[in-house]
Amino acid sequence: MQRIAASLFVLLALMSCAQRGTLTIAADPMGVGSSETIFVATSRGIDPETQTLGGERAVNESFAVFNVSIPPNREEGEINWPPRGEVADPATDFVTTRAETLPDTASFRRELREQIAAAPEADGGVVIFIHGFNTNFSEGLYRLAQIKHDLDVDGVVVHYSWPSKASPFGYLYDHDSANFARDGLEELIRLVHKAGAKRITLFAHSMGSYLTMETLRQMAIRDGNVNLVDVVILMSPDIDVDLFKSQAAAIGRLPQPFLIFTSDKDRALGLSSRLSGDGTRLGNLQDPAELGDLKVTLVEVGAYSTGSGHSTPVSSPELIALLDKINDVDGFLHTDELSRVGLLEGAVLSVQNATQIIVEPMEEAAQ
Repeated sequence: MQRIAASLFVLLALMSCAQRGTLTIAADPMGVGSSETIFVATSRGIDPETQTLGGERAVNESFAVFNVSIPPNREEGEINWPPRGEVADPATDFVTTRAETLPDTASFRRELREQIAAAPEADGGVVIFIHGFNTNFSEGLYRLAQIKHDLDVDGVVVHYSWPSKASPFGYLYDHDSANFARDGLEELIRLVHKAGAKRITLFAHSMGSYLTMETLRQMAIRDGNVNLVDVVILMSPDIDVDLFKSQAAAIGRLPQPFLIFTSDKDRALGLSSRLSGDGTRLGNLQDPAELGDLKVTLVEVGAYSTGSGHSTPVSSPELIALLDKINDVDGFLHTDELSRVGLLEGAVLSVQNATQIIVEPMEEAAQ
């Protein structure tokens, strides 16, 4: 117990010293960097002190469109915030060049439909990103902009910003907020479908994976299936393994492909495992046999882990470069595609319906 308390104290101390991301509005820096358009649906309320979207829970969803400028000459995986107390520089920092609130659901659907039609190379695909624990609005928004830019995501992206307290002490509040946000995420999925999306991908991080699974579960109970969703990607999912299996059983046929990024070096999930009294969370699961009854693909990325290791697939420049070579998420399911980008056949293990892919640098994989 003392070891757990000490670990928690150290983690909280480190997190509390870190500078929190703050959205910066600036004029469009013409010719500097590149701009990414991010649609936003949020169940966050307005913080009465700052008059910005905070951790409060709103009964009704609100909608907006943002343009985020990505600075040139940055390392892939990085989100560049301005130094504390300094004015943001579009040449070195992420800045927001458009922040337009949409008045109602119809306006959101109309703008979304126009953007889907304007991106024919994406073939009607839309990615919905669901952030994780301890994330403020700006951090989730800029993370999605970074993902879209660095992973060359085609088509339209939508950020579902649920009401996280954005505090290392707010784990239980955030967990309750994830439950609170289920209806909002379901409504968003249905809105995106009505806007003309032909392929919907849910990309969830950490506790956002719990919210995603709960939403799919309630959609399956309501509709008998989750056919509106085509692809699910869970990154570092903070979900109890037994709970995940129960959720999957209620969903029935899972969307395909269904990818789960895991890491044996995820320190945040390691702490979550100890605090929960269970040795394993879904995001650090190493034995695919535990999910053998489910058609899922586990992608182990611990070899590329740095820092807390909690966002490795979108923060490691080396792993981003490798993932960018795979034509699409379906490529993870084909050995020939993995071989093409330098992964060995021995790194693929199938146990019943589940598949595990261990992603390692070539020199490590060859040993």
